Amino acid sequence: MKEMANQKIFQMEFREIYSAYLKKVERKGHSKQELDQVILWFTGHDQESLQQCLNTPITMEEFYQQVPMMNPNAPLITGVICGIRVEEISDPLMQKIRYLDKLVDEVAKGKKMENILRH
Repeated sequence: MKEMANQKIFQMEFREIYSAYLKKVERKGHSKQELDQVILWFTGHDQESLQQCLNTPITMEEFYQQVPMMNPNAPLITGVICGIRVEEISDPLMQKIRYLDKLVDEVAKGKKMENILRH
């Protein structure tokens, strides 16, 4: 059952997830620039390559396959998302997805950017 749920998330379009992220941060009074900043930090994309991902119907799995370079500080992202500790997720792709979920949550909650972008 868990495997099927993972596959469903992996096959969702990145731009749909991005749109949901954007609605979440804007609803909480934060900006697209803040959202993009954490995505760029996390994935190594630049604004142009991120925009290409948003203009192309790629799945979440394909998005993460195309990541230029995951931030080496990504393992410093800890906490609970969807009732699960992100640092304990065993599936590498699901962990990356949940890491980004956690970063977006932190933006939406108004956490300071220097704390979100773990250095």
